Amino acid sequence: MNIVTYIKESFEELRNHVTWISWSEAQKSTVVVTIFTIIFALSVFIVDQIFEFGLTWFFKFFR
Repeated sequence: MNIVTYIKESFEELRNHVTWISWSEAQKSTVVVTIFTIIFALSVFIVDQIFEFGLTWFFKFFR
């Protein structure tokens, strides 16, 4: 099988055999993922700040 045939068959598969979600469902999913990503990033930032404060205090304690 050559590369051109593979690409043609791949596009045909995507066009005719793949079930795509609706546009509104894709938008809702995007919003959910975006909100979760922001919440997760903020959580990681807060934990990082707590560890930074704790380690700074710990090393200042032994100076």
